[in-house]
Amino acid sequence: MTKPLLIEIGVEELPAIPLLKIVNTIEKSWKDILKEYLLDCDFEFIYTPRRLVLKHANIATKQADKTTEFFGPPLMAAKRDGKVTQAGEGFARKCGVSFDELSTMEKNGKEVLYFKKEEEGTATSALLQAMLEKWISSMAFGKMMRWGSRSDEFIRPIRWLQVRLGEDSISTELFGVQSDTKTYVHRMLNFDAVEVPTIAAYDEILAKGKVTLYPKEREVTILAAFDVLEKEHSITIERDFELLAEIVAITEHPKALLGSFDELFLELPPEAIVASMKEHQRYFPVFENEKLSNKFVVVSNAVTDDYSKVVAGNERVLKPRLADGLFFYRNDLKRGLLTNGLEKITFMDGLGTLTDKINREKNIAGKLLSLYREQVEKETGKSASELMDLMNETVTLAKADLTSEMVYEFTELQGLMGYYYAKALGKDALVYNAIKEQYFPLGEGAELPGSTFSAIVAMSIKLDTLIGLFSVGKIPTGSKDPFALRRAVNGVVRMVTEYDLSFHIDEVLTMLNELYADYETEKLLEFIVERIKKSLEANPSVIAAVLESGEKDINEIAKKVAALNSIVSQKSFKEQFSTFKRVANISKEVDLESELSVDSALFAESIENELYGDYASTMAKTYGSYEEKLTAMFALKPKLDAYFDDVMVNAEDEAVRNNRKNTVASIYKSFREIADIKEISI
Repeated sequence: MTKPLLIEIGVEELPAIPLLKIVNTIEKSWKDILKEYLLDCDFEFIYTPRRLVLKHANIATKQADKTTEFFGPPLMAAKRDGKVTQAGEGFARKCGVSFDELSTMEKNGKEVLYFKKEEEGTATSALLQAMLEKWISSMAFGKMMRWGSRSDEFIRPIRWLQVRLGEDSISTELFGVQSDTKTYVHRMLNFDAVEVPTIAAYDEILAKGKVTLYPKEREVTILAAFDVLEKEHSITIERDFELLAEIVAITEHPKALLGSFDELFLELPPEAIVASMKEHQRYFPVFENEKLSNKFVVVSNAVTDDYSKVVAGNERVLKPRLADGLFFYRNDLKRGLLTNGLEKITFMDGLGTLTDKINREKNIAGKLLSLYREQVEKETGKSASELMDLMNETVTLAKADLTSEMVYEFTELQGLMGYYYAKALGKDALVYNAIKEQYFPLGEGAELPGSTFSAIVAMSIKLDTLIGLFSVGKIPTGSKDPFALRRAVNGVVRMVTEYDLSFHIDEVLTMLNELYADYETEKLLEFIVERIKKSLEANPSVIAAVLESGEKDINEIAKKVAALNSIVSQKSFKEQFSTFKRVANISKEVDLESELSVDSALFAESIENELYGDYASTMAKTYGSYEEKLTAMFALKPKLDAYFDDVMVNAEDEAVRNNRKNTVASIYKSFREIADIKEISI
């Protein structure tokens, strides 16, 4: 028999971010609890800022009856000379009965002790208290609170509780709150508890009480209102879905409203206005003709006949925040980009101050600029000396905005405010753009720096952080990476491949290690190689094959992986590859580090001349890409097949045998210059 089950836990306003972080875990936890208590069924987990709700259309009213069979030791081992042995007594204890209540059964040709236990399923109503306590305790919100005289904790105080199974209200208690048959609607409509006569009436009562229960409905309501506002006012509202999820979590009756602020504040950089609106007020930015306008959208939770007061109130709140921002911005512009004070800010124990970090970054940037000088000169049209001066200026000023008032107020604008200040101060475009892009890419798939010059600045910052932290023992372990070193390597890989920059890992580290205390360079090399494996999108065995070749230039690794992966991904490759597996297997017996001499005078079969001639011709050509070269090398397959059909590689004559093995191994060795084909698995 099944019945509907409704559980509503009423709370004071839940903070959105902690809730959203674990919302999927909360749902999974209840699913696991249902399974644990043998009540597995479909359900909905729903939340508003004032309630956590579980709705089950059908849940069993009791657990299924359970039959458990116990098989024990052989009878002869359980009872000797008419006396029960320790083995017999132990089995009886395990079954929870006396020895005399046990029976026997034949199993595997022996008479063994046997007991069958019939357990009647427990009523669901009797289990709900324990299930709820387990569910509540599983919610790891992080920072918790206590209230009243209680010593137990939850994210916010619990104020009411409903547990309804069919027509019955199940007596349960959480944090001293006893369950009943009441709920609370929107507090601007009614402060008092409202009776819920049946589960079926629950949704309707909330709807009449201006509570939109389902998060998805609240989201749809907000987005639909955005569409209407855009059409009415010829504007574009930014769809920030992270902010939208937060708004959905803090509203029960969402109403999107259009407000405005004085155009004077548009003097501020757009990002500063957006940061102020989003971070402090949870407003959505508005654009007109693709430019930020002096309008915003606030999603109100109010219930009123006159929303103009709500709009006016939000406009009043926003004005002083923007006024402060404008004041800070103008002060910073007067002050200019100064590095005074950075020498007092510690970067990391063992790595000195931010000034020390800047000096190391300048050193790294100078070395990288020397490596890539021709490419940067070609891109910019500037001389080597001009570029070096601009690079030093860029790295020197890159962190100057950390002491600005704007970045103190909005830390997420670091780098960006430096860009605006450097631009306003008339600095070279290379300088201010590189300052803006110094932390790029900010994440997987995020925007890259817009030039090789900017990429060098960004790489210098990432390399200093990476090598520096390894040099003081701050090495990521397991899933923990507090300093985002994995992301730093991924960023370097992406920039190197985007701008086609030679980046030989060993050589670069050797060049830069003099700037740091001694550390285990091999550990850093292993870390970088592991990140390369993760950052390149290809068959893992293809990446392994390229790395096994000994290639240490990140850019060349990426090119080789892309080329080989393109070929390996072709449908026809699997059928062809057995030939090259054979090539690799035969080559195991050859010392590939030695010079592989092949004497054509020892060829006895015409196919030997044909294969070696085609191979020599293939390797003598110049190719435009690794893919072209690999395609030509894999095209040796028909000749290789004929060779293996007509030629006995393990000939009796030692000279002939070695000559034939060297022929095959030469082909394998040429492949290995790009990738070790024996590592490929498809």
